[in-house]
Amino acid sequence: MCRTNMGGKRGVLCHITSLPNLGISDAKKFISLLSENDIDAWQMLPINPPDVHGSPYASTSAFAGWKELVESPNHGSMEHDSYWLEDWVLFRIIKSHYQGLPWTEWPVEVRDRHTDALDAWRGSLDFEVELTAQKSFQAGWDELLRFANEKEVSLIGDLPIFVAHDSADVWAHRELFQLDENGMPTVVAGVPPDYFSEEGQKWGTVLYNWEAHRKENWRWWRERFSRVLRLFDSVRIDHFRGFHSAWAIPAEDTNAKNGIWQDGPKDELIQVLIEVAKSEEVIIAEDLGIIPPEVIELRVRNGLRGMGVLQFGFDGDLKTNPNNPVNINGQQVVYTGTHD
Repeated sequence: MCRTNMGGKRGVLCHITSLPNLGISDAKKFISLLSENDIDAWQMLPINPPDVHGSPYASTSAFAGWKELVESPNHGSMEHDSYWLEDWVLFRIIKSHYQGLPWTEWPVEVRDRHTDALDAWRGSLDFEVELTAQKSFQAGWDELLRFANEKEVSLIGDLPIFVAHDSADVWAHRELFQLDENGMPTVVAGVPPDYFSEEGQKWGTVLYNWEAHRKENWRWWRERFSRVLRLFDSVRIDHFRGFHSAWAIPAEDTNAKNGIWQDGPKDELIQVLIEVAKSEEVIIAEDLGIIPPEVIELRVRNGLRGMGVLQFGFDGDLKTNPNNPVNINGQQVVYTGTHD
């Protein structure tokens, strides 16, 4: 667990899966423990369904909740979730029917979302079962959020900037991502070679077609950010620098060496997110690692708080190390370590 310092407030970083048992009961006990010890905030990792490796950072949905975390016998309201909910349920049940195959390997009528084919799946019993599961998650999460607010403990979520190719989001909105005519990525996300990895890191998550997002007035991002702020009081944006520029790696490459930097939407999208949030105060920008000054300027220009990690603060030139305690300022949320 890692503590934060947010303008005099204290918090703990602990994913909900680290509790002894999943479910509302243990989560409430943890919130009560925090409250009793004057801890103001609980930050966790994304609560979306994890991938086959157990990671929520390449989830099959940027919107859905992982039903294993909290469930309730009641049904939560999903009236604000029509944008993504049906697509997620369809993706989930079709993928299960085809033994987990990625959507690009489904029969063409469902791969390409033919109306008649999807209508048939909407009428299935599996559709109602999966829809009920998501409503059960929502009811459980609503109960947990209310309890946290009563205990004066704010919940801080985590929003991965990129999404997995094999996800409901990409299947339902192919035009918003850099894909070829067969729906396969032309480039994928990662980071270039650095002191941490000689070959860089090839994450495999898809990159956005920013012009397509701009043409729809950022609808997908507006919906996504609204969703996460219905689940949490504030949110950390993982890999914030991707809004400035992203390392685009040819999809067929085995490492990240041959990537190039692609420009991101910068202030344009950040201002949209602040508009949705109604305040820059609820946004934390993850700006760790080798970050060019332009990215820090982007964050500061938009009034967002960055991160400082004490674990990284005592390497290299201490005078210029941004994580050294003497260089940390009021525009940063301070952690003892990270989830990495």
